[in-house]
Amino acid sequence: MDSAFGARIPRFEDVRFVTGRGSYVADIEMPRTLYLKFVRSPYGHARIKGIDKSEALKMPGVYGVFTYEDIRDGVANIPTAWVIPNSDIKAVPYPPLANGKVRYAGEAVAAVLASDQYTAEDAVEKVKVDYEPLLAVTTQEEALKEGAPQLHEEAPGNVAFRWTVSGGDVDGEFRKAKHVLKKRIVNQRLQPAAMEPRAALASYDSGRGELTLYVTSQNPHVHRLLLSLILSIPEHRIRVISPDVGGGFGSKIPVYPWEAIACYLAIKTGRPIKWVEDRTENFLGTIHGRDHVQDIEVAFDDDGKIRALKVSSLANMGAYLSTAGPGVPTILFGLIVTGCYDIRAASVTVTGVFTNTTPTDAYRGAGRPEASYIIERVVDMVAQKLKMDPAEVRMRNFIRPEDFPHPNPLGLVYDSGNYQAALRKALEKVGYEELRKEQEKARKEGRLIGIGISSYVEMCGLGPSTVVTATGFGGGLWGSSTIRVHPTGKVQVLTGAHPHGQGEETTFAQIVAKELGVPVEDVEIVHGDTELTPMGMGTYGSRTTPVEGGSIALSARKVVEKARKIAASLLEVSEGDLEFSNGRFSVKGAPTKSVSIQEVANAAYMASNLPKGVEPMLEATTFYDPENFVFPFGTHVCVVEIDRETGKPHILRYVAVDDCGPQINPMIVEGQVHGGVAQGLAQAMYEQSVYDKDGNLLTSSFMEYLVPGAMELPNIETDSTVTPSPHNPLGVKGIGEAGTIASPQAFVNAVVDALREYGVDHIDMPVTPEKVWRVIHGKR
Repeated sequence: MDSAFGARIPRFEDVRFVTGRGSYVADIEMPRTLYLKFVRSPYGHARIKGIDKSEALKMPGVYGVFTYEDIRDGVANIPTAWVIPNSDIKAVPYPPLANGKVRYAGEAVAAVLASDQYTAEDAVEKVKVDYEPLLAVTTQEEALKEGAPQLHEEAPGNVAFRWTVSGGDVDGEFRKAKHVLKKRIVNQRLQPAAMEPRAALASYDSGRGELTLYVTSQNPHVHRLLLSLILSIPEHRIRVISPDVGGGFGSKIPVYPWEAIACYLAIKTGRPIKWVEDRTENFLGTIHGRDHVQDIEVAFDDDGKIRALKVSSLANMGAYLSTAGPGVPTILFGLIVTGCYDIRAASVTVTGVFTNTTPTDAYRGAGRPEASYIIERVVDMVAQKLKMDPAEVRMRNFIRPEDFPHPNPLGLVYDSGNYQAALRKALEKVGYEELRKEQEKARKEGRLIGIGISSYVEMCGLGPSTVVTATGFGGGLWGSSTIRVHPTGKVQVLTGAHPHGQGEETTFAQIVAKELGVPVEDVEIVHGDTELTPMGMGTYGSRTTPVEGGSIALSARKVVEKARKIAASLLEVSEGDLEFSNGRFSVKGAPTKSVSIQEVANAAYMASNLPKGVEPMLEATTFYDPENFVFPFGTHVCVVEIDRETGKPHILRYVAVDDCGPQINPMIVEGQVHGGVAQGLAQAMYEQSVYDKDGNLLTSSFMEYLVPGAMELPNIETDSTVTPSPHNPLGVKGIGEAGTIASPQAFVNAVVDALREYGVDHIDMPVTPEKVWRVIHGKR
């Protein structure tokens, strides 16, 4: 129904998620299952001189121990799916098990199979590996130094790639500018910590020659494609099922070696193979995120107008190039560093660096948080240098609403925006003018109050495929759907997306309810199974609603057009004589002469009175390839007070005004903003991966890696503006990553604003109480 679109409908999927009735990979049991565990390297860098399996193989219940030599003929190296052009990228071999050398702590050296998980874990301890420790390097700056330990012969100097993009007269704008400011900014390494660690359950039907893999994946069809390449099995012989997934945040995009090994061993043994990682394995082996060191130069004038920007970034890729790893610090970062602003010229140089650390890949926001953090810190530094209000500097530099679509200097064309309206609404909601007065009063009383603004724009809904593949991405990024109206009028939607907590089982149903005029409860969303759903690219990069939702809307409209032909035949009028509203086809001028779409569906099934040329059944399929990205935006404002004695910042207010176009379900939008802000503030305040000089991950458990809970997070006040995308079928834009992209710099800007009397203009994340205390007490 029309009223379904925009309604605050509770999420259908919460019935099973909140009550503990979800079905996760670890919940699935099969007879005769063998359990898989991995021997993982305790060293960041070492040669493997020998592996002794004998003690493990003597243990009751141990089925086998497998090394690289045992599986090399059945499991190929793990491919990189984003090979950046014009970057001299070194796609070094990424073996499924360590091949003669380990390159990061936690790399798998051997696989153990046993009759139960506990026996497998005990057997792992009995496998003796003779290591020859080597010098390790964990930071990109150290890895690039002459004489640094080398990870790969194929990548001299540990350089994975070098990529450059520029636009406008950068040098000319710098010469003309009144001021030039330089700063080194670090975006620290993070560890995804989804509720559900990764898991795989593989089984093989030798009679049919078919492999089935249950796996924690954000993109089952992509998993199937890459596994086909790794295992040399035709795609149509592989079925990938990703049931409920307890959080992904990018960490369940890649195909990991251990999933492929589970598949290979299922084929080799003829028995189901199950692997469920523990949290330490998760922190050691699951991809990490961020880890950029950036040198920034900005040219600007006395009035605060920014002329040009130069960015030089060192991106820590870890020991190998993960599935989408190379695209994150290049395409997803470099093209949008100018943010919301009408900056005439910019250049970005990114050097990807191999180190003895866990490989990095997409983590919520994937490149855009790093870009937004740079430009929003730069704007505040410009304001501080010129003693101007940071809100005013933003207003003076914003792209004007009338200038959309707007080409930025680095090659993107922003579809639509009204950045001024979002900033004004956020300032009004937080009471900005009065807040500044209160801040000055508080300063006189010795209190440290800070106000941080973050105005962001991001790109998501990546497309069209011609553009995406031109960046080196190994596939198109279209959306796919099939809508089938059953004879009873109930609707089934098969989608190539794979929601895993974002709520699209509800929002997709709302789209269909609006388009077809059926009750939202009558719509079922089917996803996550490559045998049931059309080929699709999965869920990540805030693409699901703008791309997959766009596909669903177009499929629904095709259904309506077919139904119109059948309705015209049933009512014995021409198609042009019909109106369609709230699920009924009515004759113009005679509204009582009508037929419901459910009645049309039944007629289409019976097929006894179909118009000539119309086939039975009522369904349609669409593969939607968007003509451009979509560009959500907004402004967040954070207000903090710092305790002078302890240096601890306390968030007093947090206001988020976001624009994702028309909102299908405002409650779900707010939930996504809340979750995103929580994740971004976690980076700003708490989280950081730490390695020692030997490559040991010191933050390998929740005892050392601090993930905030509800008590550590503020109340988040949300609001919105609505600026539709002109090219999207629904006008919608993404929202799932907005909070993570906007919030880190809102907090850091607020802390720096609170500390301005101490002459500080930047503090790297995480902004811990110790760092702040050192500033206050002159021990920085």
